[in-house]
Amino acid sequence: MLKKIIFNGRSRRYLLVLIDIAIFCVINAMYYVFPQLLGISATYSKEDFTLNSAILLLSVFASRFAFMLYTRVWRYTCTASYFKMVCAEVVGVCVALPITYIVDGDVAVWHYAFVAPLCLIATLFSRFAYRLIYKYRGSPTGEAYPQLPVAIVGAGQTGVLLAQELKHNPHSSYKPVMFIDTDSSKVGKEVSGLKIYREDDKLPDILEKNAVRDVLIAINYLDDEQATHLFEYYSSLQCKVKIYDVPVKDMDGAVGESKPTKGTLRDFKIEDLLFRKQINVKDADTVAYYSGKTLLVTGGGGSIGSEICRQLAACDIKKLKIVDIYENNAYDIKQELIREYGDRLDLTVEIASVRDRQRLDDIFNTYRPDIVFHAAAHKHVPLMEHSAAEAIKNNVLGTYNTADMAEKYGVKKFILISTDKAVNPTNIMGASKRMCEMVVQSRSDSKTAFSAVRFGNVLGSNGSVIPLFKRQIAEGGPVTITDKRIIRYFMTIPEASQLVMQAGAMAKKGELFVLDMGKPVRILDLAVNMIKMSGYVPDVDIKIEEVGLRPGEKLYEELLMKTETLSSTDNHMIFIEKDTPFTREEIEEKLDILREAVAASDVENAQAVIKDAIKKVVPTFREPEEVNKTADSASEMKALAD
Repeated sequence: MLKKIIFNGRSRRYLLVLIDIAIFCVINAMYYVFPQLLGISATYSKEDFTLNSAILLLSVFASRFAFMLYTRVWRYTCTASYFKMVCAEVVGVCVALPITYIVDGDVAVWHYAFVAPLCLIATLFSRFAYRLIYKYRGSPTGEAYPQLPVAIVGAGQTGVLLAQELKHNPHSSYKPVMFIDTDSSKVGKEVSGLKIYREDDKLPDILEKNAVRDVLIAINYLDDEQATHLFEYYSSLQCKVKIYDVPVKDMDGAVGESKPTKGTLRDFKIEDLLFRKQINVKDADTVAYYSGKTLLVTGGGGSIGSEICRQLAACDIKKLKIVDIYENNAYDIKQELIREYGDRLDLTVEIASVRDRQRLDDIFNTYRPDIVFHAAAHKHVPLMEHSAAEAIKNNVLGTYNTADMAEKYGVKKFILISTDKAVNPTNIMGASKRMCEMVVQSRSDSKTAFSAVRFGNVLGSNGSVIPLFKRQIAEGGPVTITDKRIIRYFMTIPEASQLVMQAGAMAKKGELFVLDMGKPVRILDLAVNMIKMSGYVPDVDIKIEEVGLRPGEKLYEELLMKTETLSSTDNHMIFIEKDTPFTREEIEEKLDILREAVAASDVENAQAVIKDAIKKVVPTFREPEEVNKTADSASEMKALAD
């Protein structure tokens, strides 16, 4: 019962006020009683003492309330809160003195000089005591919980915060035994009772001596090069490596107004090792652009489409209409958005295929969207090599149908989601997406602003390599890669989606936007790191097997078309490819060739028939064998080697 009173919200605040009043009353009484106990004759009348005490009490507590000291969560407080208490006390006394002079005709300097400082000291002591009680409350009695000895990398503010959290949490499974830091001024000293060691040749022996098999990285503003180095170094010492994330506001000393967000101890994620920091590119201008508009997203249940829906829903849009043929994914994103926004978001999901012109016509006629994000597509390379006609029907003709409806019903902007596989494509999927780009670029004479956004692989998307590796590792291996030389560009789903939205906001007519994907990543390195993150040793605990390139696959992807001019935009992450678009008439001729190929194809000959047609309509198409033969001399492969 007592614990509930002490540590529960509003009752805790009332209790602190009562304690502070009691402290004031006791110390104030001491000023009046002590002289009498010592036999000193009183020169201070009882009436004056009572009046001045009341003035001081009211002034000090009015000042404390004005400084909002009783709205603070003192068990999480910082130095700034204690400084505010000192300021409140000084202000209270400064207010009390002139009031006393006006009311009583005299100034009770010695009274206030005795009571105020002692009262402040006792109150501060009560706050420290409260924090100690809170830290050690609920400590287990009897047998202690088993704890693993851990080393904390980073003896700065973040590291100290983690050490204190682990030391004072009786239910923690970790026991910090040492710090590791590169700052020579700290090495050899102690922080929070833990000695600081250097990261050098002696460290492996020190870790072994302290039985440390878990290392916790607690460095604020950790960049990717540091993260990669630390992960690889401590993994090589057979240590399990985790990261301690602390919200920036907690590290800037702003804690105290309310309970801070606790730090999070988590495993390394593959995003931490992609050689650049994940970025948040969403800005106020982008949000304002989409606010109040009706948005339609095709393929809205997919990895990119659903994230675009999430980002748009947060922009105070007027309506969001999701179109998808796969009902399970569409249902999931609908329920997620309903839970998040309820009736505040006008949301509708339509189960429909972009191949069905009549169904699209009905949807566009009903909702009249302002902006369309076209993310519906078949994207799996080997599957589309086998089911080639489906790639043309869904990707190319589906885009053509959706673009037609956008023009017919006065859509302001139409944004096509494309891929780096459209650059000098070596497979039917990539060629179909290049044809989609050509379809939208040919409509530069339209009242609708048609544009396309091209980017590489997104981490964790459906059918991507990351979920595959995770399943293979969970099953004990082997982890399969097609070729140990293969490289790819990666971006997180939120990054890609936010950049797509920014490109959509800046689109005018016919642009082919290219997103900066950073450096390429070797898939072999990805597999090795994911195995290490799972606590295994590559090629010892989990084997890595090379299974050969799949049909249509090339060793590297190109983000830029080499024969075209690349221009920058206001956003350093977004560029524009400028090439001469095909005319509508030329596109219609190309589409007729593809339609005839689709009509003539069947299960047995689809790949050959469609590929012949692709070669006629996509001038940049090349056979994968031709590209892979000279891959080692490609700039993308050389960049990674450098």
